[in-house]
Amino acid sequence: MPEPAVLAQARVNISDGQTVGVGMPISVTFSRPVPAAEREGVESWLRVQTSSGTRGAWSWVQDSSLLDGQRVDFRPSTTYWQSGTRVTLRVGSHGARHFTIGRSLLATVDARTHMMTVRTGGTTRRIPVTTGAPGTDTWNGTMVVMDKQPKVLMDSRTVGLGDAYHGYYYWAVHLTASGTYVHQNPRADTEAGHRNVTHGCVGLASNGTAQRFYDQAGVGDVVTVTGADKDTVAAGNGYGDWNLTWKQWLAHSEAGATTTA
Repeated sequence: MPEPAVLAQARVNISDGQTVGVGMPISVTFSRPVPAAEREGVESWLRVQTSSGTRGAWSWVQDSSLLDGQRVDFRPSTTYWQSGTRVTLRVGSHGARHFTIGRSLLATVDARTHMMTVRTGGTTRRIPVTTGAPGTDTWNGTMVVMDKQPKVLMDSRTVGLGDAYHGYYYWAVHLTASGTYVHQNPRADTEAGHRNVTHGCVGLASNGTAQRFYDQAGVGDVVTVTGADKDTVAAGNGYGDWNLTWKQWLAHSEAGATTTA
């Protein structure tokens, strides 16, 4: 099968030499939609090799800001990557990316009890939080840290909430393309652990709690929200890939599962 021309301008979400958390899928996006008839060829030329022989598959994801056929992701069949795995992605004849799966950090936010449980390195820590208030609830489901910044300007007008807020928020860990973060929120100083008062983000207190989580969290780490009065986050809203079962994942794959020895 000839190499698809679309690979020449493919963009990969993971940098060469990067270390990412156990939840980070490989995500490849294209400058134009790939027609359905060409997708199996694209998958076959995107070659994944791992040090652990991970079984996984490519799947076409409807990205929240792209057209159908412009994004294809690879994830393991198990939840999640194995820590320490060395991964190589070859984008046809257009080079390779080498990266490593780092230590595991899994955070679970319970919107009903207003608590976040963080498990990493054999330790478990419980942190009081405040999540989305009724009407601006936090997404349910599993999200993956996309990036993080010590200070982010947040403007409610960009997410359809009028003039509800406009200002800088600190220690911001980014979870979805639609604007969900775990970040410092002054209201969490009194409401965390008691009530949900945010506009959809997960708020942490300003007594050092937010900065400690920020310092600990990294790109590719996993944050799962349960108990919120809202739908499950879509696969293409950031990296919501893990909200699909393996059967659902394979339903959008043309080449099917492969072992990446």
